[in-house]
Parts: sequence; structure tokens; C-alpha cells
Amino acid sequence: MPIAKITGQGLFAIALSVALLWGCLIGERVTLRRACAERALVLRDLERMQRRQRSRPVSAPVPRIPHPGRVTAG
Repeated sequence: MPIAKITGQGLFAIALSVALLWGCLIGERVTLRRACAERALVLRDLERMQRRQRSRPVSAPVPRIPHPGRVTAG
């Protein structure tokens, strides 16, 4: 002897709620994967830019030539 009976509307509401919950969970996972992939890409680009800055050759230092009129103590 059933105490309560689920109507067609109630069953539809439950099914819709479950479908929305699964949609949210799947959407969250997709968003997290995209964010992780984008973060890895940004870190790689940042590392590449830093490497490029370090590898730039600089001009060779000019040797210091003592001035002929200058007297040094020593």
C-alpha cells in the first residue's frame, strides 16, 4: 500500500534535475581541463620568453685604456 504516488510531472522534474546536475559536473571537468591546458601553455610561453631574453648576445665590453695624462697613485 503506497503512501505517496509520484506523478508524471514529479518524475519529469527529478529526471530534469539529475540531467542538469550531470551537465554541471561534466561542464566543470571540461572547464578545469581547459584551464590546466591553458596554464601549461602560458608557463611554456613564459619560459620560452625568459630563455630568449637570456640568450641575447650583448656587445663586448670595451677595454679601458688609461688616459695618458692621468697620474695614478700606487
